[in-house]
Amino acid sequence: MTVRAFVPYPDKRLRTPAEPVAVINETVRMIWDDMVETMDAMPGVGLAAPQIGIMMRLAVVDASDKRGQAVRMANPEVLHASVQMRRHEEASPNLPGISAIIERPRAVTVRFLNEAGEIEERDFVALWATSVQHQIDHLNGKVFVDHVSPLRRKMLVAKLGKQQRG
Repeated sequence: MTVRAFVPYPDKRLRTPAEPVAVINETVRMIWDDMVETMDAMPGVGLAAPQIGIMMRLAVVDASDKRGQAVRMANPEVLHASVQMRRHEEASPNLPGISAIIERPRAVTVRFLNEAGEIEERDFVALWATSVQHQIDHLNGKVFVDHVSPLRRKMLVAKLGKQQRG
């Protein structure tokens, strides 16, 4: 397993929808292993493959109190989202040093291919739900700053640019 490097914003891969995964094979499992190790090294509660430059619809999420509970997903899609919303401060290693309060549905039902290559439907609540939705955004070519107003986004991206220039 390897800790992978993050694609820096505004790399076009962060704005490009990822390709669907046709089959769960050893290559996919190895990528997931690297993703979990990379997520744990951040430390973070989720990671999507495009964040490390792999343009496949793969994500991992682990919002557990103790590590080792990662859910590995291929082609995740939200089937149902709760009406009740939840606010959470979100960030991304692709945009280091900035964060924003984002409001998302508090609970979601997600369908995905699991490690066994089987279609699974699972309910996620609270931080798990926030992280799953955040990762699906990455798979669709979106980043968390796309959920704030254009003015706030401009300010956050300017702050990021200033930090990157030193």
